[in-house]
Amino acid sequence: MDETSAVAIRGLVKTYGPVRAVDGIDLGISRGEVVALLGPNGAGKSTTIDILLGLSRADSGDVRLFGRSPRAAVAAGDVGAMLQSGGFPEDATAGELVRLTAALFPTSLPAGEALERAGIADVAGQRFGRLSGGQKQRLRFAVALVADPDLLVLDEPTVAMDVTARREFWAAMRAFTSGGRTVLFATHYLAEAEEFADRVVLLRAGRVVADGSVAQVRALAVGRVVSAVVPGGDPSALATLPGVTDVTVRGERMLLTCADSDAALRALLLEEPAAHDVEVVAHGLEDAFVQLTGEKEKV
Repeated sequence: MDETSAVAIRGLVKTYGPVRAVDGIDLGISRGEVVALLGPNGAGKSTTIDILLGLSRADSGDVRLFGRSPRAAVAAGDVGAMLQSGGFPEDATAGELVRLTAALFPTSLPAGEALERAGIADVAGQRFGRLSGGQKQRLRFAVALVADPDLLVLDEPTVAMDVTARREFWAAMRAFTSGGRTVLFATHYLAEAEEFADRVVLLRAGRVVADGSVAQVRALAVGRVVSAVVPGGDPSALATLPGVTDVTVRGERMLLTCADSDAALRALLLEEPAAHDVEVVAHGLEDAFVQLTGEKEKV
């Protein structure tokens, strides 16, 4: 068994009737990596995570976590998970739920420490049903942390959190990973992946279509963007300039998506001499996502 990798997935296949939800995924994650799993709805993210955690059985392929089967790794407390599905008893308090989870593992953090790390120590005595959506997500995080796992698997962890709660959540995650822990998280919020992940794995139709650092995946998007303030500019006219494939208006700025940014820039300055504050930038992660999957995601 390969115990050097946190995650080793080979030839993973899962079908639901005629739908091939996961179609031959190969994925290795080293210890200490923070990996974002991205893709549009139906790309296979949640199915892959369910198989990774032993919650679903693959049709074929192999999954190993620290050299063990998923169920053995989870039972040993090597893996903590924060999932979209599944709930807690409405009448149980946050503290009771964390303590109950801690009792399932050979070793664990004190429940109070897990609650503190998740930022909800102040609601330890409140019943689950009385918590806000953001507090419920943080409680799920505390439950995932209490085993003190070496691998944390998160499926859409910041759903229902406001901007402040999201920022605090990722601050807690940075503290968790500072000791060399491994994190795999699926998200629809590309800005989170761009800011937090060491590596991005992009799925489409159950297959890996891109795998690399944020910069490497961004570089897969063809072309560049010319951004400029164009007084009185007509977006439809700018769209006809040489090398321009699309025009987006953001306040005073015109963003020209270009297949040939050099030709577009020369034409822009010739046709619109009053254009100013001109910038030429590479595509962002969202642009790469759209080009590689044909889908728009949240930013």
